[in-house]
Amino acid sequence: MKIALKELGKRKADIEKLIIESVDLSLYIARVLIDGTERVIADADGKILKTHNLLAMKRELKKFGEIEMVLRQASAYDEMVGAKFEPSDNTMEVSLGREPLPEWQH
Repeated sequence: MKIALKELGKRKADIEKLIIESVDLSLYIARVLIDGTERVIADADGKILKTHNLLAMKRELKKFGEIEMVLRQASAYDEMVGAKFEPSDNTMEVSLGREPLPEWQH
């Protein structure tokens, strides 16, 4: 399910966590956790909000203020090496903090 940036601005108080998902080597998409439900963030045109570097995505999301932000990455290593283990979720989330971007990153 998608949520537009404009609508998200109106629901700023409901945001539990902002998630920046690393999809590929240089592709990031944004998600938000509201009321326990994760949604993909859409831009003004209704397309999924995506950038080609992490800093650009952080700049897009900084307007929501001091909200927990994480970087999420799922590794395909087990698949690549042909491991025959039980399927498991190897998703990793790294905190990017709650503070707005420092001036030098604007």
